Amino acid sequence: MYQTIVLAYDGSQAGRDALRQGAELARMCKAKVYLLAVLATDLGVLLAESAGGSVMTDRIQTDVEEALAEGADLLREAGLEVETRLGIGKPAEEIGRVAREVGANLIVVGHREQSTFARWWTGSTGASLLGVAPCSVLIAIA
Repeated sequence: MYQTIVLAYDGSQAGRDALRQGAELARMCKAKVYLLAVLATDLGVLLAESAGGSVMTDRIQTDVEEALAEGADLLREAGLEVETRLGIGKPAEEIGRVAREVGANLIVVGHREQSTFARWWTGSTGASLLGVAPCSVLIAIA
């Protein structure tokens, strides 16, 4: 059924739930797994960078890279072969781009509750992803 799965992972609890569900599907389908973390380049990050220099963005990048390594370790411990990718940009667009690039049959993302303001300010990655995804999308809810 699914031969290539892109798992979007950010180290959050929602990301862990998505990772767990995606790993289970990958095992059942014997699918190739691409683990993707995205370094978001939104307005807030750009403002912080201009105010605080590149130290803040370096720290954010380090956190994203550490989350990616942690997720890859968890998948390998589950017996899966995984290839990691680090995207830079808007999360939904990057997830869709990588899914197209690798020929994914399924994208797995987590769901995180947001305030009305946060949803208005940044939008919902899951909802935005539906407009750019080249394949099926599983939004994992714990």
